[in-house]
Amino acid sequence: VASMATEGNAFLRARGRTLTAFRQDDEYKWKGPFYFIQGADPQFGLMKSWATGDTKNGDDEWEEETKLTEQAVQAINKLNPKPKFFVLCGDLVHGMPGTQWRKAQEQDLKKVLKNTDQDIPLVFVSGNHDIGNAPTRETIDDYCKNWGDDYFSFWVGGVFFLVLNSQLYFDSSKCPELKQAQDAWLNEQLAVAEKQKCKHIIVFQHIPLFLRDADEDHDYFNLEKSVRQEIMEKFHKAGIKAVFSGHYHRNAGGSYRGLEMVVSSAIGCQLGEDTHGLRVVVVTDEKIVHRYYSLTELSSRGIEKELLDMLAK
Repeated sequence: VASMATEGNAFLRARGRTLTAFRQDDEYKWKGPFYFIQGADPQFGLMKSWATGDTKNGDDEWEEETKLTEQAVQAINKLNPKPKFFVLCGDLVHGMPGTQWRKAQEQDLKKVLKNTDQDIPLVFVSGNHDIGNAPTRETIDDYCKNWGDDYFSFWVGGVFFLVLNSQLYFDSSKCPELKQAQDAWLNEQLAVAEKQKCKHIIVFQHIPLFLRDADEDHDYFNLEKSVRQEIMEKFHKAGIKAVFSGHYHRNAGGSYRGLEMVVSSAIGCQLGEDTHGLRVVVVTDEKIVHRYYSLTELSSRGIEKELLDMLAK
């Protein structure tokens, strides 16, 4: 029974559309600068299937991803001061819902993540491999049983965080009512944020709104243009400062009317020139500053002085 309880503590903290790791009443107020760690796409199984050119069924090995995620956890555990939380922006595993290796991949990922320092809450974001390219109520329910809610909000030190299910923006054809529910919820949350006079609003989602330019064409790695435009306008009006995402397996990003779109490369399989890594995000009174570190760099050297100085202010 104990192991189930500890698993629940670490992996099912997103409940009732909020994160139980933080006591809301304590977190409404700004208490000075802090930082968190963003990772994306550990995607257990992709490296082998990418190497063999069989992305549908070639994901029967994930030893490399296991080692990389272990390295990520060790690097995070060594950091001083500790980050407020560690958010994983989707594609936790490669196996799509209902595929052969998925359960084993999820179990092995949990085994590694369990070693994260207990004072550093894990925050999970659903990706397309976690709930399917065109999710259904069943695939989303299954994800929620394993990893917690697919969308929720939480406060940390006067900053309001929103975790969104970007698959509902990508293709909600099989569950339109769930997209409507998230939309209604999001509008309520933004109204709350406005009333509370929060310091910043930050969004986490798997699929980027765009990769480099708010006007770029739609493809697999970003959101469809009309959908994107609507979300960007909503975010801009709400005063959202930054959206952090993964999905692209490369670092990218751009901005739209004061909204920064940050696309982080993967812990796992790299599809470009970047290295396996994590992003350190420092939140100060004035701004949100971030830097992508390779796992080796973060592990051996930790956070650079310039960012640590911002935390000390």
